[in-house]
Amino acid sequence: MIFFSSCGQLCMKENTDNQNIITKPDLVLSSDLQTPEVLWAYGRLSDVQLSPDGSKILYGVSYYSVEENKGNRELYLMNTDGSDLVQLTHSPKSEFNALWRPDGKKIGFLSSSSGSVQVWEIDPDGGNLYQLSDIKGGIGGFSYAPDMSKILYIKDVERENGFSDLYDGLPKSSGRINNDLMYRHWDHWVDTYSHIFIADYNDEINDGNDIMEDEPWGSPLSPFGGMEQISWAPDSKTIAYTSKKKTGMEYSVSTNSDIYLYNVETGKTSNISEGMMGFDMAPVFSPDGKMIAWESMERDGYESDQTRLMVYYTETGEVRNFSEGFDQNTGGYAWDGNESIFFISPHLGSYEIFNLNLPSGEFSQVSKGIHNYRSVAVVGEKLITTRQSMSMPTEIFAVDMNDGTAEQISITNKDLLDQITMGEVEKRWIKTTDGKDMLTWVIYPPNFDPNKKYPTLLYCQGGPQSMVSQFWSYRWNFQMMAANGYIIVAPNRRGVPGFGQAWNEQISGDYGGQNMKDYLAAIDELSKESFVDNDRLGAVGASYGGFSVFWLAGNHDKRFKAFISHDGMFNFESQYLETEEMWFVDWDLGGAFWEKDNKVAMNSYANSPHKFIDKWDTPILIIHGELDYRITYTQGMSAFNAAVLRDVPAEFLYFPDENHWVLSPQNGILWQRTFYHWLDKWLK
Repeated sequence: MIFFSSCGQLCMKENTDNQNIITKPDLVLSSDLQTPEVLWAYGRLSDVQLSPDGSKILYGVSYYSVEENKGNRELYLMNTDGSDLVQLTHSPKSEFNALWRPDGKKIGFLSSSSGSVQVWEIDPDGGNLYQLSDIKGGIGGFSYAPDMSKILYIKDVERENGFSDLYDGLPKSSGRINNDLMYRHWDHWVDTYSHIFIADYNDEINDGNDIMEDEPWGSPLSPFGGMEQISWAPDSKTIAYTSKKKTGMEYSVSTNSDIYLYNVETGKTSNISEGMMGFDMAPVFSPDGKMIAWESMERDGYESDQTRLMVYYTETGEVRNFSEGFDQNTGGYAWDGNESIFFISPHLGSYEIFNLNLPSGEFSQVSKGIHNYRSVAVVGEKLITTRQSMSMPTEIFAVDMNDGTAEQISITNKDLLDQITMGEVEKRWIKTTDGKDMLTWVIYPPNFDPNKKYPTLLYCQGGPQSMVSQFWSYRWNFQMMAANGYIIVAPNRRGVPGFGQAWNEQISGDYGGQNMKDYLAAIDELSKESFVDNDRLGAVGASYGGFSVFWLAGNHDKRFKAFISHDGMFNFESQYLETEEMWFVDWDLGGAFWEKDNKVAMNSYANSPHKFIDKWDTPILIIHGELDYRITYTQGMSAFNAAVLRDVPAEFLYFPDENHWVLSPQNGILWQRTFYHWLDKWLK
């Protein structure tokens, strides 16, 4: 247990109140089938960091308490072969953003143990725990300069709204005055921006220098960007960072972020991606500092454009697009020396490791299989990676960079997985109505008997440009669905990456078009199987998948007997004016509903699910969170009200404290119980 002495420095004493710490549960299961409670018992492994000498792996694992309705994250350390595993921290507050100090003698991490999120350090053997920073208001992330002379951190700064004088004498007023767009984002009101600060690295870190002082925008990009969008040059003289230097409506309609270089010595900032109009993100310096690789999209306003691998040469200012001729996305770059980059790419239904040889410009695939690789780091001839599948939560693997063979080196969830029987996962290629081959995953119930007939679910993917890959989800968990006695049909319909950019792009402006035919082609093909009960078919999905369910509800020709839509778009005209990132609806719907001469937009609005409400006749469960500002909860509420007025059996599960996702344990279990109660009621 940690506490502060009167001197303000961190002291330690042995913890005598272990019941306050959420730790790994010790469960002996009475059944070999997955349950919602088991799903929340798995340890969630993330953020793997190699030691500077490549001998050890640092990572974090989160465990959740359903009773306390929260989680806790601890840090772990082991050798790169998986031996000598130790738990480095043991406290009631989560530790995250853990990093090796460049000399390998300390490990820094973030914790709110002192009341706000600050930088702490600890020896690799677990000794000498110490609070390093004392930044007012706390920080959101940090990294060491390679020469350890400085440290950078990110911190929220208040946004000026220009109306402060109107609030004089009104301290209890809750009113908000806005005069431009982007006043809220994802699940929060935009009252602050994240800025980058630099401070000297000493025994104590105090307020640093804001390198974006007085700039009304932030870095990293909200809402999902993290420290991967900011990096130090090897000589510690330059910081590369990602920012979209726009505000208001200009920010809301554009995806044009850039890569900026800040000179630590002169304080000058330059833009190395100027004139490149799409997303530019996640810069990574080569070991010699002469190159910077980053992820780049070409077109402004298109958030699902191909992610290209760009390299900037610091000595000449040349920028080279290495992805010309490589029809795949790239991301998560890891330099191997100065002539090779390993990365992750979606490819034919899974996320695999690929390599770029810079001198030749040639790409090669390193890994293959039914799995998703999520990250990659280089140590000698091995790649230290994280991997998951539909049948296994994330674990750490070592992959041979030459032949792609993999060895699992962490066993975080082995005790639970050994007690669970997973259903078979099958890869099928199905012909679409226009003669294309579509990869479709089929997940069977545990102990599947082909002589029986099973209720079957069509899974509709969100995004929309998001591949149905070998992901492990703690909500949309296919093995969870299978454990409840359902066959799941999960097509990679038109509009997902991993099958070429043309396949990915087809969906934009064609909502309700070919991708819906793809869905129906998949379920119709599986319905030919003797073990599929055609009288007990359901369709489920979230986000774009939720829209898909709403659309199918009015266009399914009585195929389905039950629907579940989570956070789906119901009324496109309302959606256009309610969402926060206008670039999405402008690109994917084709424009505004008042643009009567815009054929693409008019086709989109003609396919709004609310236009088909007169055909709804099938029971539907609708789920939505109030903090979802991407697709507002009024979309779900409107759909529910319409169903009830149409005398269609319906339920509305509403979460006042959840966003586009469901993140708290008890809400998550309620979600699962309601999900299967509804399906069982109508399909069993």
